[in-house]
Amino acid sequence: MPIHFAPYSANIARRGSSELPKEAGYRSKTESFATIFMHLHAVSKETTDGMRDDRDPPATGAPVVLQVDRLTTVFDLGGREAPAVRSVSFVIRAGETLALVGESGSGKSVTALSLLRLIHPPGRITGGSVLWKGQDLVRLDERRLHQIRGREIALVLQDPGTALNPVFTIGDQIIETLLAHGVAQRPAARARMLELLDLVRIQDPKRRAADYPHQLSGGLRQRAMIALALAGDPALLIADEPTTGLDATTQSKIVDLLRDLVGHHNLSLLLISHDLAVVGACADRVAVMYAGQIIEEGPARAVLHTPGHPYTRGLLASVPGSAPGIPLSGIEGSPPRLCELVPGCAFAPRCPERLEICETVMPEPWMVGTERITRCHLHDPAQLVPAAATDANRADPLP
Repeated sequence: MPIHFAPYSANIARRGSSELPKEAGYRSKTESFATIFMHLHAVSKETTDGMRDDRDPPATGAPVVLQVDRLTTVFDLGGREAPAVRSVSFVIRAGETLALVGESGSGKSVTALSLLRLIHPPGRITGGSVLWKGQDLVRLDERRLHQIRGREIALVLQDPGTALNPVFTIGDQIIETLLAHGVAQRPAARARMLELLDLVRIQDPKRRAADYPHQLSGGLRQRAMIALALAGDPALLIADEPTTGLDATTQSKIVDLLRDLVGHHNLSLLLISHDLAVVGACADRVAVMYAGQIIEEGPARAVLHTPGHPYTRGLLASVPGSAPGIPLSGIEGSPPRLCELVPGCAFAPRCPERLEICETVMPEPWMVGTERITRCHLHDPAQLVPAAATDANRADPLP
């Protein structure tokens, strides 16, 4: 039998969480779909060119720190609903880096904001659960959620130029964050602030602490944002496009910093990026998003080197040198408007391998081998798999 993603419902806002609507059909105790993903997290120690190889991946039995089950977020657009996140499920283990990748508008950033209930009207969460230490963040009271934000789960926003307060120095912003989270009292806060700046490899921390955001380069602002996120000593760091707008050398340094933080400071990382080179250097696992859905998920080496979904293959083919043996090309067409999704596979209008069924029937997520899940009719044994498909791409459904 294939894996079934059943739609769910719940409602969210950042400040003053609202009650879950009765018509949503939300159940306090759901059958956890995300547990299906948990047995897939045995990441091989094999390495491939361009992939991370400097530390062991998290053990298969490492505890799950975040379990997302059928999360759904919609935006109300003048009487029409645009589902930005559609029944998304994944888990993150202690010490693991999971990367969400996809084109702009695929739902990556909205997924990240939904995890912490940072969705504002006209957006709202209409389904699913986000389990953190046994607590469902979708239903958690606002007071407790406020304690988790920044203190246990921290978010590095996409643009530090707008996220940092322009009228306060970098040092003052970090100190105020330390005080707000109760991590340090004022006498010790300055020393801790300097330690954080040193931790993120900002040279001459005392001098830089007195700088305002506009006095820092893009790379230094990004490091300062990471220092702010680490001020609460979180267990999970969510980094939304942390290398966007940076030159190649600075990108490499930020990637090295993130890898070091995860590898040596007991962090888990949810990395959101469209840069496949960054993902290949950082991630243990990769989840590919398209039109609000995860359409492929598995170990980074498998997803980035032997992709099972036509969309993933298209992404890789559009990046020079990202996948050995795949000629450079683009993906024809544009992503669909979320308020005008087709009944079947959202990628069907752009897919060079589409079957007739793709246009009318939503594909189920299928196991590909023992490590990956791919949402594609090409992996459904009931369909005629094109001759071009290899044995490695044929799927065995879950029993």
